[in-house]
Amino acid sequence: MLDFVTQIIVAWVFMALAMSILWTVQWIRRDAGIVDVGWAAGVGLLALFFAATAQAPMSRRIFVAVLAGLWSFRLAGYILVNRVLGKPEDGRYGALRQNWGRKAPLFFFLFFQAQGLLALLFALPMLIAMHAPRESLGVLDWTAAALWLVAIVGETLADWQLANFRADPSNRGRTCRAGLWRFSRHPNYFFEWLHWWTYVLIGIAAPHGWVTLLAPALMLYFLFKVTGIPATEAQAVASRGDDYRDYQRTTSPFVPWPPRASGSPGHTG
Repeated sequence: MLDFVTQIIVAWVFMALAMSILWTVQWIRRDAGIVDVGWAAGVGLLALFFAATAQAPMSRRIFVAVLAGLWSFRLAGYILVNRVLGKPEDGRYGALRQNWGRKAPLFFFLFFQAQGLLALLFALPMLIAMHAPRESLGVLDWTAAALWLVAIVGETLADWQLANFRADPSNRGRTCRAGLWRFSRHPNYFFEWLHWWTYVLIGIAAPHGWVTLLAPALMLYFLFKVTGIPATEAQAVASRGDDYRDYQRTTSPFVPWPPRASGSPGHTG
């Protein structure tokens, strides 16, 4: 078993090497979207590493590792299949590549390393949760598992509904309002954020339990201020114009909520 500091150092070195390899892959393929796969899979791999080396009860290590691993590999697999393999580079990264010009290789390398560090930060709440003071799994742990299930089912359903909508050629240029997308412009983001409260419920009473709050706080910041909603909606407005502007006027940006009446009748989807 490893002490806390050694675990963090080993985890950081692993992510730095992994992201260096993925940076090489993107340099060859000219597709930086692989970084999202690396981030999602990296968090899960770090959770498994922490579970294998933490000085904590075995039952709790396995419990957290199963939740974290299933979340991680579902998300990484979805991104790989639906956004990377056989797909053009994500517009966000294409814009960065164009803006950075000849400095793009260096800046992408730094960007990939930053994503590796973020993966470590997001895995820390999982490590903290493994050290919760309760010897056996209790009501709070199973409540956390129920929340995890709601979040994973919600995100998976939102992804499936959007994929089905996009698979229909007649929907090209239109905005998805099917299922959960009728109640939120970003239900996948909402349920992704909800998932991170799982580790707060499990680990808030552990030593340094406040660290578990880091994940939902960081996720909310990135979704609203950095790479999530702003970039996604800018692309949506550029490609779908008034249809998406009407969607913005009528539909909650994040938390699922009944839509308001449309100011532009006739839009469907």
